[in-house]
Amino acid sequence: MSGKFLAEFELYVALAVARLGDKAYGAAVRQEIETRTGRPVSIGALYTTMARLEEKMLLVSRPGEAEAGRRGRPRKYCHLTPEGEDALRHSLEMLGRMAEGLHVAETPGS
Repeated sequence: MSGKFLAEFELYVALAVARLGDKAYGAAVRQEIETRTGRPVSIGALYTTMARLEEKMLLVSRPGEAEAGRRGRPRKYCHLTPEGEDALRHSLEMLGRMAEGLHVAETPGS
């Protein structure tokens, strides 16, 4: 393990990017996180986190092709680097170890 650990939201972003594969770009990543967690995601927080993952060299991005009928800048697609995949794998393993054998009582109304 490279010593690079993922914070909670970084983990959500990395998981969404991994799930989306070649279709991972900002709005799609945001939708994936919101759909799976039920948590609203601000686009600013998402892009800040994606930039931080790029600085850590866990994620790389590339501009997509301009699309007919789509105004504005082309989409910016991203994918995890091998180091990013390692950090994601490590974080999931650590989360699994922490949860192993844990029994949490249901709260009323859940």
